[in-house]
Amino acid sequence: MLCICVQRTIMSLLSPFQVAERAHLLWNNERILKLIEHNRQVIVPLVFSALEQNTLNHWNQSVLIQTQHIRKMFCEMDEELVLACQRKLEEQDSLSSVEAEKRRLTWERLENAADLQPRADNILPVSCSVTC
Repeated sequence: MLCICVQRTIMSLLSPFQVAERAHLLWNNERILKLIEHNRQVIVPLVFSALEQNTLNHWNQSVLIQTQHIRKMFCEMDEELVLACQRKLEEQDSLSSVEAEKRRLTWERLENAADLQPRADNILPVSCSVTC
């Protein structure tokens, strides 16, 4: 549960940047770092996508630097795990792109089918007036 909360705060692009900074500072705590190191097989996959999203999209320079520092720390801990997370994220992005294209094509077919239907432009709406 804590990892999910940390992931959300890391990704908080709309909240004040101080929230993301504070979440990043958790990784500087020696005790937290040891817990992360012992449980990295669970923690790294949970927060990796948030870190990557921050690397690409966050507007605050301090948050970007801290994000890169955490990512580097993960690479030093377990480079194979980081690479596996990177591959999984790339696969998810690819699947998302495929799904988005499928949705676009479906909407396009629906719009084309709707264009083929006769229009009822000359039909006036029925008005109903109720008097009490």
